[in-house]
Amino acid sequence: MKYLKSKYRTHLCSELRLADQGKQVTLSGWISRKRDHGGVVFVDLRDNYGITQVVFHDELREKIQKLRLEAVISVTGKVLPRGEGLENPKLKTGEIEVHCDSFEVLGGSDVLPFQVAEDDNAPEAIRLKYRFLELRRDKLHSNILFRTEFFKRVREIMQELGFYEFQTPILTSSSPEGARDFIVPSRLHPGKFFALPQAPQQFKQLIMVAGFDRYFQLAPCFRDEDARADRSPGEFYQIDIEMSFVEQQDVFAVNEELMSRLYGSFSEWKLDKPPFKRIRYEDAILTYGTDKPDLRNPLRIDKVNDVFKDTEFRVFRTLLERGEDLFAIKVEGADLPSRKYFDDTIKEFTAWSNLGLAYLVIEHDGFKGSIAKFISEREVTSLKAALSLDGPGIVFIAGGEKQQVLPWLGKLRDKLGADFNLIEEGAFRFCWITDYPLYERGENGEIEFSHNPFSMPQGGLEALNSSDPLEIYAYQYDLVCNGLELGSGAIRNHLPEVMYRAFEIAGYPREAVDEKFGAMIRAFRFGTPPHGGIAFGIERMIMQLVGEAAIREVIMFPLAQTGEDLMMGAPSEVSEKQLEEVHIRVVLPEKHHKK
Repeated sequence: MKYLKSKYRTHLCSELRLADQGKQVTLSGWISRKRDHGGVVFVDLRDNYGITQVVFHDELREKIQKLRLEAVISVTGKVLPRGEGLENPKLKTGEIEVHCDSFEVLGGSDVLPFQVAEDDNAPEAIRLKYRFLELRRDKLHSNILFRTEFFKRVREIMQELGFYEFQTPILTSSSPEGARDFIVPSRLHPGKFFALPQAPQQFKQLIMVAGFDRYFQLAPCFRDEDARADRSPGEFYQIDIEMSFVEQQDVFAVNEELMSRLYGSFSEWKLDKPPFKRIRYEDAILTYGTDKPDLRNPLRIDKVNDVFKDTEFRVFRTLLERGEDLFAIKVEGADLPSRKYFDDTIKEFTAWSNLGLAYLVIEHDGFKGSIAKFISEREVTSLKAALSLDGPGIVFIAGGEKQQVLPWLGKLRDKLGADFNLIEEGAFRFCWITDYPLYERGENGEIEFSHNPFSMPQGGLEALNSSDPLEIYAYQYDLVCNGLELGSGAIRNHLPEVMYRAFEIAGYPREAVDEKFGAMIRAFRFGTPPHGGIAFGIERMIMQLVGEAAIREVIMFPLAQTGEDLMMGAPSEVSEKQLEEVHIRVVLPEKHHKK
């Protein structure tokens, strides 16, 4: 690594080795740990690159003991080998130490609000308030450095694939992307507002209209939504991609190449080779209970109505008579768990779903379980055939309306896969989820877009004019890896009349489309190529590659779960003068006044 040497350091805290013994060196960094071994103090000196052990003798020992952890010092001394048996194989510099001749305090430290060198379970609010301290912790620091390498590699691959990197505006107009906008009042135009982009959707399509053919951007996106483990409140980054003169399979091919090369650059885990598996949305829901299936889990959901069509079991018979469905998940080849496991699983499933769960344990010489006395041997034989169960196994069964029961069976599938150690280790398993419905029914029964309003409907204008809206599919797709949605995209609706009709069905009159999407509609009238693209959540991908479960562990300065920046004190009140300049008057909600 190239860096400028200075009076503060001749070497980094990561680079000294046995070959350097005898050298006089200068290192600078933070006091990470101190250990007093009676007459000698050992200090782990840490910088951005690593750790070197520094030894302080005599009067220097007394001086270093007066400094608190995380003080910044510059040390000059001689490189010597550690004593035999005292090497530290966990450190790159673990075979040597620097014996200090002199040191200078570059920056003192107050009492720490929490420990930096080790996790002391400090509350999240304290850690986020002092995020600059938490960022010194090894794993988090490493994650952020990895993020830099990730961005660099994305750019390399995309440029090699013939894409151009462009930047789109941050101040733009509001659009229906599915979340709340962050809005910015205009000083020059009273009563009007900019919006921070939820995604560069319209701009990247206009880039295609402008004839640039292949675009990408590591784009900042802003959405006023609640935090989740895999979603950062406020802002996030995505790999935004758009291509001209393409069909769906062309977009898939390019992005499979991107994923294979990108994940292969940073992991030795097994990777699916292109082409990745394709699963229709409806099939994903029926088979896995989710449109984000973890394909490392071999379990699947099967509909078993036919098995019990003539059943004497009143619960199943009543359910089928109501036109509802029965679904089963089989687990074969696993050790039989305790009765308590089954009771706890049923209790947990019912707590999630408010639905019942039955189970059967099928053995070579018979069967038992919660419903064993209610069903016949013939039904068990039929069940084994329907599930392709050749030997002993466990079968869980639940029933109801499919839109109600399948998501909970999907969650049960995840639990069973983990409980029975069925999840494939050391692998990234990708799949495309395709053929999303263009529309869905909203809470009040209205027709609304289900995924992306700018998607091309399958069947075009004819389908929009002649089909039931809930039976129209779109050229929409998600890329899923190990149960996590990495990206979402579509072949775009680039024909003005098709776009007007698609929005009309969702309740947007022609005038509203002109008002909200005037730039796109105008552009589409001047020669627009067929185009499509996708956007990947960068933080989600980095989470997977570094093995983190929470997205804040790969973001330098994340907002808290409350949507606040506890370190900088944002959001904050502004002065009356600032409000006047943008023609805003604040009216607080009643609840806020009562506080």
